[in-house]
Amino acid sequence: MHILITADTVGGVWNYTQELVTGLARRGIRVTLVSFGGIPSAAQSAWLEGLAGVAYFPTAFRLEWMKDADRDLGESTRYLHNVIRESKPDLLHLNQFCYGALDVTLPKIVVAHSDVMSWNQAVHGVQPDGRWAEWYRGLVAEGLAGTSLLVAPSRWMLRSIESCYGGQRNSQVIYNGRTPERFNPLVSKQNYAASAGRLWDEGKQSRLLMELGSPPLPVLVAGATALAGENVPAPQVGPEQYRGESGSAPVAASMPGVQFMGELSEGRMRELLSRAAIYIATSKYEPFGLAPLEAALSRCAIVANDIASLREVWEDAALYFRKDDARSLGEALALLHGNHELRLAYANRAYERALRHYPAGRMVNEYVQAYSALLEQRVGAA
Repeated sequence: MHILITADTVGGVWNYTQELVTGLARRGIRVTLVSFGGIPSAAQSAWLEGLAGVAYFPTAFRLEWMKDADRDLGESTRYLHNVIRESKPDLLHLNQFCYGALDVTLPKIVVAHSDVMSWNQAVHGVQPDGRWAEWYRGLVAEGLAGTSLLVAPSRWMLRSIESCYGGQRNSQVIYNGRTPERFNPLVSKQNYAASAGRLWDEGKQSRLLMELGSPPLPVLVAGATALAGENVPAPQVGPEQYRGESGSAPVAASMPGVQFMGELSEGRMRELLSRAAIYIATSKYEPFGLAPLEAALSRCAIVANDIASLREVWEDAALYFRKDDARSLGEALALLHGNHELRLAYANRAYERALRHYPAGRMVNEYVQAYSALLEQRVGAA
Protein backbone atom coordinates (compact mmCIF):
# COMPACT_ATOMS: atom_id res chain seq x y z
CA MET A 1 0.00 0.00 0.00
CA HIS A 2 1.30 3.45 -0.94
CA ILE A 3 -0.42 6.56 0.50
CA LEU A 4 0.22 10.17 -0.52
CA ILE A 5 -0.45 12.49 2.42
CA THR A 6 -0.65 16.27 2.37
CA ALA A 7 0.05 18.22 5.55
CA ASP A 8 0.68 21.73 6.82
CA THR A 9 3.46 22.92 9.08
CA VAL A 10 1.62 25.80 10.77
CA GLY A 11 -0.22 24.18 13.70
CA GLY A 12 -1.21 20.91 15.32
CA VAL A 13 -1.74 19.16 11.97
CA TRP A 14 2.03 18.70 11.83
CA ASN A 15 2.03 16.73 15.12
CA TYR A 16 -0.92 14.70 13.83
CA THR A 17 1.03 14.04 10.63
CA GLN A 18 4.07 12.91 12.59
CA GLU A 19 2.03 10.35 14.49
CA LEU A 20 0.22 9.08 11.39
CA VAL A 21 3.22 8.86 9.04
CA THR A 22 5.42 7.25 11.69
CA GLY A 23 2.73 4.68 12.46
CA LEU A 24 2.16 3.88 8.79
CA ALA A 25 5.87 3.52 8.08
CA ARG A 26 6.29 1.14 11.01
CA ARG A 27 3.50 -0.99 9.54
CA GLY A 28 5.42 -1.24 6.27
CA ILE A 29 3.15 1.18 4.38
CA ARG A 30 4.91 3.43 1.89
CA VAL A 31 4.21 7.16 2.30
CA THR A 32 4.77 10.16 0.07
CA LEU A 33 4.39 13.29 2.19
CA VAL A 34 3.82 16.79 0.76
CA SER A 35 3.60 19.74 3.14
CA PHE A 36 2.30 23.27 2.58
CA GLY A 37 2.23 26.52 4.52
CA GLY A 38 5.98 27.00 5.00
CA ILE A 39 9.23 25.06 4.97
CA PRO A 40 9.59 23.34 8.36
CA SER A 41 12.61 23.97 10.53
CA ALA A 42 15.23 21.27 10.98
CA ALA A 43 13.83 20.59 14.45
CA GLN A 44 10.30 20.23 13.06
CA SER A 45 11.31 17.69 10.43
CA ALA A 46 13.91 15.76 12.45
CA TRP A 47 11.40 12.94 13.07
CA LEU A 48 11.52 12.07 9.36
CA GLU A 49 15.21 11.16 9.46
CA GLY A 50 15.75 7.44 9.11
CA LEU A 51 12.04 6.70 8.64
CA ALA A 52 11.98 3.93 6.04
CA GLY A 53 9.61 4.10 3.10
CA VAL A 54 8.82 7.83 3.41
CA ALA A 55 9.54 10.40 0.68
CA TYR A 56 9.09 14.01 1.80
CA PHE A 57 8.39 17.08 -0.37
CA PRO A 58 8.22 20.34 1.66
CA THR A 59 6.77 23.46 0.02
CA ALA A 60 5.93 27.01 1.07
CA PHE A 61 2.68 27.27 -0.90
CA ARG A 62 -0.03 29.12 1.06
CA LEU A 63 -2.75 27.12 2.75
CA GLU A 64 -6.32 27.58 1.55
CA TRP A 65 -7.36 29.73 4.55
CA MET A 66 -4.40 32.10 4.32
CA LYS A 67 -4.40 35.61 2.98
CA ASP A 68 -3.86 35.65 -0.81
CA ALA A 69 -4.08 31.85 -0.96
CA ASP A 70 -5.72 32.11 -4.37
CA ARG A 71 -2.36 33.23 -5.77
CA ASP A 72 -0.79 29.88 -4.85
CA LEU A 73 -3.57 27.31 -5.22
CA GLY A 74 -3.27 26.88 -8.98
CA GLU A 75 0.48 26.35 -8.76
CA SER A 76 0.27 24.09 -5.70
CA THR A 77 -2.39 21.98 -7.42
CA ARG A 78 -0.17 21.55 -10.46
CA TYR A 79 2.75 20.66 -8.20
CA LEU A 80 0.68 18.06 -6.39
CA HIS A 81 -0.49 16.60 -9.71
CA ASN A 82 3.16 16.19 -10.72
CA VAL A 83 4.07 14.46 -7.47
CA ILE A 84 1.10 12.10 -7.88
CA ARG A 85 2.04 11.30 -11.45
CA GLU A 86 5.67 10.56 -10.55
CA SER A 87 5.12 8.71 -7.24
CA LYS A 88 2.02 6.71 -8.33
CA PRO A 89 0.28 6.30 -4.93
CA ASP A 90 -2.70 4.03 -4.39
CA LEU A 91 -4.71 6.57 -2.38
CA LEU A 92 -4.65 10.25 -1.40
CA HIS A 93 -4.98 11.37 2.24
CA LEU A 94 -5.58 15.11 2.05
CA ASN A 95 -5.43 17.38 5.09
CA GLN A 96 -6.70 20.37 3.10
CA PHE A 97 -10.19 20.64 1.64
CA CYS A 98 -9.24 22.17 -1.70
CA TYR A 99 -7.29 19.16 -3.01
CA GLY A 100 -10.38 17.00 -2.77
CA ALA A 101 -11.21 18.50 -6.16
CA LEU A 102 -8.06 17.10 -7.79
CA ASP A 103 -8.85 15.57 -11.18
CA VAL A 104 -7.51 12.08 -10.49
CA THR A 105 -9.06 8.63 -10.44
CA LEU A 106 -7.54 7.68 -7.07
CA PRO A 107 -9.60 7.36 -3.89
CA LYS A 108 -9.38 10.56 -1.84
CA ILE A 109 -9.78 11.01 1.91
CA VAL A 110 -10.20 14.59 3.11
CA VAL A 111 -9.73 15.27 6.82
CA ALA A 112 -11.60 18.24 8.36
CA HIS A 113 -9.18 19.41 11.04
CA SER A 114 -10.68 22.91 11.13
CA ASP A 115 -12.56 25.30 8.88
CA VAL A 116 -13.04 29.06 8.58
CA MET A 117 -16.84 28.88 8.44
CA SER A 118 -17.24 26.63 11.47
CA TRP A 119 -14.59 28.71 13.30
CA ASN A 120 -16.58 31.89 12.76
CA GLN A 121 -19.83 30.17 13.71
CA ALA A 122 -18.32 29.02 17.01
CA VAL A 123 -16.43 32.22 17.79
CA HIS A 124 -18.76 34.92 16.47
CA GLY A 125 -22.09 33.11 16.15
CA VAL A 126 -22.36 33.76 12.40
CA GLN A 127 -20.62 32.69 9.23
CA PRO A 128 -18.68 35.41 7.39
CA ASP A 129 -19.88 36.94 4.16
CA GLY A 130 -18.26 38.97 1.42
CA ARG A 131 -16.19 38.12 -1.63
CA TRP A 132 -13.44 36.18 0.16
CA ALA A 133 -15.92 34.14 2.20
CA GLU A 134 -17.85 33.28 -0.94
CA TRP A 135 -14.64 32.19 -2.66
CA TYR A 136 -13.55 30.07 0.33
CA ARG A 137 -16.97 28.47 0.78
CA GLY A 138 -17.02 27.47 -2.89
CA LEU A 139 -13.48 26.11 -2.69
CA VAL A 140 -14.28 23.89 0.30
CA ALA A 141 -17.60 22.73 -1.16
CA GLU A 142 -15.89 21.72 -4.40
CA GLY A 143 -13.24 19.80 -2.47
CA LEU A 144 -15.84 17.99 -0.39
CA ALA A 145 -17.81 17.07 -3.50
CA GLY A 146 -14.74 15.37 -4.95
CA THR A 147 -13.74 13.31 -1.93
CA SER A 148 -14.33 9.60 -1.51
CA LEU A 149 -14.44 9.83 2.30
CA LEU A 150 -14.67 12.80 4.67
CA VAL A 151 -12.99 12.20 8.04
CA ALA A 152 -13.44 14.44 11.08
CA PRO A 153 -11.65 14.20 14.46
CA SER A 154 -14.92 14.41 16.42
CA ARG A 155 -18.66 14.02 15.90
CA TRP A 156 -19.01 17.72 16.70
CA MET A 157 -16.67 18.68 13.87
CA LEU A 158 -18.41 16.38 11.41
CA ARG A 159 -21.79 17.96 12.29
CA SER A 160 -20.26 21.43 11.95
CA ILE A 161 -18.96 20.71 8.45
CA GLU A 162 -22.30 19.27 7.40
CA SER A 163 -24.08 22.30 8.87
CA CYS A 164 -21.88 24.66 6.84
CA TYR A 165 -21.66 22.70 3.58
CA GLY A 166 -24.42 20.10 3.59
CA GLY A 167 -24.47 16.38 4.31
CA GLN A 168 -21.70 14.17 2.94
CA ARG A 169 -22.41 10.88 1.21
CA ASN A 170 -19.54 9.08 2.94
CA SER A 171 -18.11 10.27 6.26
CA GLN A 172 -16.44 8.89 9.35
CA VAL A 173 -15.11 10.08 12.71
CA ILE A 174 -11.53 9.09 13.54
CA TYR A 175 -10.38 10.64 16.80
CA ASN A 176 -6.84 11.97 16.89
CA GLY A 177 -4.18 10.17 18.86
CA ARG A 178 -0.77 10.66 20.45
CA THR A 179 1.91 8.17 21.43
CA PRO A 180 1.78 7.86 25.23
CA GLU A 181 5.50 7.10 25.46
CA ARG A 182 6.30 10.61 24.21
CA PHE A 183 5.04 12.07 27.49
CA ASN A 184 6.03 11.71 31.13
CA PRO A 185 3.15 11.13 33.57
CA LEU A 186 5.41 10.20 36.50
CA VAL A 187 7.32 13.44 37.23
CA SER A 188 6.48 15.20 40.50
CA LYS A 189 4.05 18.02 39.83
CA GLN A 190 4.85 21.64 40.60
CA ASN A 191 2.54 24.42 41.71
CA TYR A 192 1.43 25.82 38.35
CA ALA A 193 -1.20 25.38 35.66
CA ALA A 194 -0.30 25.22 31.98
CA SER A 195 -2.24 26.29 28.92
CA ALA A 196 -1.52 26.53 25.21
CA GLY A 197 -2.92 28.70 22.46
CA ARG A 198 -1.95 31.37 19.98
CA LEU A 199 -2.60 34.69 21.71
CA TRP A 200 -4.06 36.25 18.56
CA ASP A 201 -6.46 33.35 17.89
CA GLU A 202 -9.90 34.21 19.25
CA GLY A 203 -10.90 30.56 18.96
CA LYS A 204 -8.27 29.61 21.56
CA GLN A 205 -9.70 32.34 23.81
CA SER A 206 -6.56 32.97 25.87
CA ARG A 207 -8.20 36.25 26.92
CA LEU A 208 -9.94 34.28 29.68
CA LEU A 209 -6.55 33.87 31.34
CA MET A 210 -6.05 37.64 31.15
CA GLU A 211 -9.36 38.13 32.96
CA LEU A 212 -8.56 35.88 35.92
CA GLY A 213 -7.22 38.76 37.98
CA SER A 214 -4.98 36.97 40.44
CA PRO A 215 -5.27 33.23 39.73
CA PRO A 216 -5.03 30.84 42.69
CA LEU A 217 -1.80 29.39 41.25
CA PRO A 218 0.68 30.55 38.58
CA VAL A 219 -0.42 30.02 34.97
CA LEU A 220 2.17 29.41 32.22
CA VAL A 221 0.90 29.82 28.65
CA ALA A 222 2.71 28.37 25.62
CA GLY A 223 1.97 29.61 22.12
CA ALA A 224 2.71 32.33 19.63
CA THR A 225 2.16 35.81 21.03
CA ALA A 226 2.61 37.38 17.59
CA LEU A 227 1.79 36.35 14.05
CA ALA A 228 4.03 33.80 12.37
CA GLY A 229 3.93 35.67 9.06
CA GLU A 230 2.01 37.97 6.78
CA ASN A 231 -0.07 35.12 5.36
CA VAL A 232 -1.93 34.44 8.60
CA PRO A 233 -5.31 36.25 8.57
CA ALA A 234 -5.40 37.39 12.20
CA PRO A 235 -4.85 40.69 14.01
CA GLN A 236 -1.22 41.46 14.79
CA VAL A 237 -0.30 41.51 18.47
CA GLY A 238 3.06 41.85 20.12
CA PRO A 239 4.36 39.88 23.09
CA GLU A 240 3.44 42.64 25.53
CA GLN A 241 -0.09 43.32 24.38
CA TYR A 242 -3.32 41.60 23.52
CA ARG A 243 -6.21 42.95 21.49
CA GLY A 244 -9.57 41.65 22.67
CA GLU A 245 -12.17 39.90 20.58
CA SER A 246 -14.13 43.07 19.93
CA GLY A 247 -11.06 44.99 18.75
CA SER A 248 -10.80 46.88 22.02
CA ALA A 249 -7.59 48.56 23.09
CA PRO A 250 -4.67 46.28 23.92
CA VAL A 251 -4.15 45.28 27.51
CA ALA A 252 -0.92 44.21 29.18
CA ALA A 253 -0.09 40.54 28.64
CA SER A 254 2.07 40.33 31.77
CA MET A 255 -0.84 40.02 34.20
CA PRO A 256 -0.23 38.98 37.81
CA GLY A 257 0.17 35.22 37.96
CA VAL A 258 -0.01 34.69 34.18
CA GLN A 259 3.20 34.27 32.17
CA PHE A 260 3.21 34.05 28.37
CA MET A 261 6.17 31.94 27.28
CA GLY A 262 5.92 32.18 23.49
CA GLU A 263 6.28 29.20 21.17
CA LEU A 264 8.02 26.21 22.71
CA SER A 265 9.83 23.33 21.07
CA GLU A 266 8.20 19.93 21.32
CA GLY A 267 10.68 18.94 24.01
CA ARG A 268 10.10 22.05 26.10
CA MET A 269 6.35 21.65 25.74
CA ARG A 270 6.57 18.09 27.03
CA GLU A 271 8.62 19.31 29.98
CA LEU A 272 6.12 22.09 30.75
CA LEU A 273 3.22 19.61 30.77
CA SER A 274 5.08 16.97 32.75
CA ARG A 275 5.53 19.41 35.66
CA ALA A 276 2.11 21.10 35.43
CA ALA A 277 -0.49 20.12 38.02
CA ILE A 278 -3.39 21.41 35.90
CA TYR A 279 -3.99 22.07 32.21
CA ILE A 280 -6.46 24.80 31.21
CA ALA A 281 -8.37 24.31 27.93
CA THR A 282 -9.90 27.73 27.21
CA SER A 283 -10.88 27.20 23.55
CA LYS A 284 -14.32 28.10 22.30
CA TYR A 285 -13.51 26.42 18.95
CA GLU A 286 -11.79 23.05 19.30
CA PRO A 287 -12.53 20.34 16.72
CA PHE A 288 -10.52 17.89 18.86
CA GLY A 289 -7.66 19.43 20.85
CA LEU A 290 -4.22 17.82 20.75
CA ALA A 291 -2.83 20.01 23.54
CA PRO A 292 -5.35 18.76 26.16
CA LEU A 293 -4.57 15.20 25.03
CA GLU A 294 -0.85 15.79 25.52
CA ALA A 295 -1.62 17.24 28.96
CA ALA A 296 -3.72 14.21 29.87
CA LEU A 297 -0.92 11.86 28.84
CA SER A 298 1.31 13.94 31.15
CA ARG A 299 -1.19 13.26 33.95
CA CYS A 300 -2.42 16.84 34.31
CA ALA A 301 -5.88 17.50 35.68
CA ILE A 302 -7.88 19.15 32.89
CA VAL A 303 -10.01 22.23 33.47
CA ALA A 304 -12.00 22.79 30.29
CA ASN A 305 -14.37 25.28 28.74
CA ASP A 306 -17.83 23.71 28.65
CA ILE A 307 -18.20 23.31 24.89
CA ALA A 308 -19.68 20.33 23.05
CA SER A 309 -16.47 19.08 21.43
CA LEU A 310 -14.48 19.01 24.68
CA ARG A 311 -17.42 17.29 26.42
CA GLU A 312 -17.44 14.69 23.66
CA VAL A 313 -13.72 14.00 23.88
CA TRP A 314 -13.30 14.07 27.67
CA GLU A 315 -16.75 13.27 29.11
CA ASP A 316 -16.35 13.15 32.93
CA ALA A 317 -12.52 13.09 32.83
CA ALA A 318 -12.31 16.91 32.92
CA LEU A 319 -13.60 19.58 35.29
CA TYR A 320 -15.66 22.05 33.25
CA PHE A 321 -16.19 25.74 33.86
CA ARG A 322 -19.15 27.72 32.54
CA LYS A 323 -18.71 28.44 28.86
CA ASP A 324 -16.47 31.46 28.21
CA ASP A 325 -16.72 32.57 31.87
CA ALA A 326 -13.43 33.69 33.45
CA ARG A 327 -14.91 33.85 36.95
CA SER A 328 -16.09 30.24 36.71
CA LEU A 329 -12.65 29.27 35.40
CA GLY A 330 -11.05 30.89 38.44
CA GLU A 331 -13.41 28.99 40.75
CA ALA A 332 -12.55 25.67 39.08
CA LEU A 333 -8.82 26.36 39.42
CA ALA A 334 -9.27 27.28 43.08
CA LEU A 335 -11.25 24.10 43.73
CA LEU A 336 -8.53 21.83 42.33
CA HIS A 337 -5.69 23.89 43.77
CA GLY A 338 -7.22 23.67 47.24
CA ASN A 339 -7.99 19.94 47.12
CA HIS A 340 -4.98 17.76 46.30
CA GLU A 341 -6.95 14.51 46.28
CA LEU A 342 -9.58 15.90 43.90
CA ARG A 343 -6.89 17.26 41.59
CA LEU A 344 -5.14 13.90 41.56
CA ALA A 345 -8.43 12.11 40.85
CA TYR A 346 -9.08 14.31 37.80
CA ALA A 347 -5.48 13.86 36.65
CA ASN A 348 -5.83 10.09 36.80
CA ARG A 349 -9.21 10.18 35.03
CA ALA A 350 -7.76 12.22 32.18
CA TYR A 351 -4.69 9.99 31.92
CA GLU A 352 -6.70 6.77 31.86
CA ARG A 353 -9.17 8.09 29.30
CA ALA A 354 -6.32 9.26 27.05
CA LEU A 355 -4.63 5.87 27.24
CA ARG A 356 -7.86 4.00 26.56
CA HIS A 357 -9.37 6.11 23.79
CA TYR A 358 -6.70 8.28 22.14
CA PRO A 359 -3.40 6.42 21.62
CA ALA A 360 -1.77 7.00 18.25
CA GLY A 361 -1.83 3.28 17.46
CA ARG A 362 -5.62 3.20 17.54
CA MET A 363 -5.79 6.24 15.23
CA VAL A 364 -3.35 4.73 12.73
CA ASN A 365 -5.21 1.40 12.72
CA GLU A 366 -8.51 3.14 11.94
CA TYR A 367 -6.96 5.04 9.06
CA VAL A 368 -5.44 1.84 7.67
CA GLN A 369 -8.87 0.21 7.84
CA ALA A 370 -10.38 3.20 6.01
CA TYR A 371 -7.66 3.05 3.33
CA SER A 372 -8.20 -0.69 2.84
CA ALA A 373 -11.96 -0.31 2.54
CA LEU A 374 -11.65 2.40 -0.13
CA LEU A 375 -9.10 0.38 -2.10
CA GLU A 376 -11.29 -2.71 -1.93
CA GLN A 377 -14.23 -0.67 -3.21
CA ARG A 378 -12.09 0.55 -6.08
CA VAL A 379 -11.11 -3.00 -7.02
CA GLY A 380 -14.72 -4.13 -6.78
CA ALA A 381 -15.90 -1.26 -8.98
CA ALA A 382 -13.24 -2.11 -11.59
